Amino acid sequence: MDINSTSDFPKNQQLALYPIDNPIANVWDKSVKVEQSSYYWTKDPIITKGKIIKTKKPLVAELFCGCGGTSIGFEMAGFKVALGADILIPAIETFKHNHPNSATVLGDIKKITPEQIKAVLGKNSLDVLIGGIPCQGFSINNRKRFEDDERNFMYKEFLRFVKVLQPKAVVLENVSGMKSTGNFVETIENSLSEVGGMSVKSKLLYAPDYGVPQKRSRLVFVGVKGKKFSFDTIQKTHGPSTNSAYVNIKDAIGDLPNLNNGEEKNQYNQKPFSNYQKLMRQNSRDNLTNHRSPKHPKSTIERIKSTEPGKPMYPKFKQRIRLAWDILSPTQVSGGIRPQFQLGHPSDNRGLSIRERCRIQSFPDHFEVKGGTVQARVQTGNAVPPLLAKAVGLAIKKYLDNEL
Repeated sequence: MDINSTSDFPKNQQLALYPIDNPIANVWDKSVKVEQSSYYWTKDPIITKGKIIKTKKPLVAELFCGCGGTSIGFEMAGFKVALGADILIPAIETFKHNHPNSATVLGDIKKITPEQIKAVLGKNSLDVLIGGIPCQGFSINNRKRFEDDERNFMYKEFLRFVKVLQPKAVVLENVSGMKSTGNFVETIENSLSEVGGMSVKSKLLYAPDYGVPQKRSRLVFVGVKGKKFSFDTIQKTHGPSTNSAYVNIKDAIGDLPNLNNGEEKNQYNQKPFSNYQKLMRQNSRDNLTNHRSPKHPKSTIERIKSTEPGKPMYPKFKQRIRLAWDILSPTQVSGGIRPQFQLGHPSDNRGLSIRERCRIQSFPDHFEVKGGTVQARVQTGNAVPPLLAKAVGLAIKKYLDNEL
């Protein structure tokens, strides 16, 4: 689906999906809930059927899928992604583009039924149900963070689907801030265990331990039917307890072409020089996408230019730094609806391209983000790093294959 067109929607739904030229048009509308994106599809869900090819690979469906970071990771681990569901229009476009054979459901999860998912899956049984429930209510970056934020209770929607679909395994993830907000962790563990008929536990996982060049932690809930899942089976690939150092910024993006302000390049101009770069460039066919510099005003360029690599660009925002080549990136955030940037390039006087943001999240170069620069920032900032998801997927697959 082309987000600049409504041609792929039923005729009775070919209305203005969202204001392309003014993404913050609804900010002052009192009828719109706080921080509700005008890019949300709030009408009846739109189901696009996929083509589930017969395979021996275990089958996965992802609710709250976003652009599909967890799905990409599970694919890397040997799973087949059958379906992705989300409310954000550009995210579903990205998901569908990168999973052309998978079904998609665009809509509010409260309006989607488990029976609709079962109909899409047909006779295929579901091995793993994944959910990346909205994290804004728990995020420590959210200035409006509070326990009763209605988004904090979206896990109950996930429970509805687990109860009906009865997958062999479940994976639910959220930000680390959930652990310090009320008693949500214990409640979710107990609720998922009850409706899923399995023992569900959670642990905070540190993304750099799994090859991600970013200081990012995610709280992950996992349960497998008939077995007691151990988080010790999720194998670390990098860091002090391994033979590999953490992946730094140079290893992550050092092979990508330099860019001037507002410039775009679609070809590599040097060979990869780190194992991480080689991994990211697999199956890319030398076609470089999403590598365009933000077009900054002169004042922004001067601010980046005057900032020492590794230091904050703004005194009040310590996480908005100019990256240095030899460090891990801070947690990459979505940037909300404002056309801002969070991180400066180590040597170019500019913010990061979407491709560089993808690299820092561990999205491979063949993964293309749709929806324009601002919405691409939202998608990449909200995503689960695929290499972190891969590590979880590899562990679960061993349980499903009766190897553990």
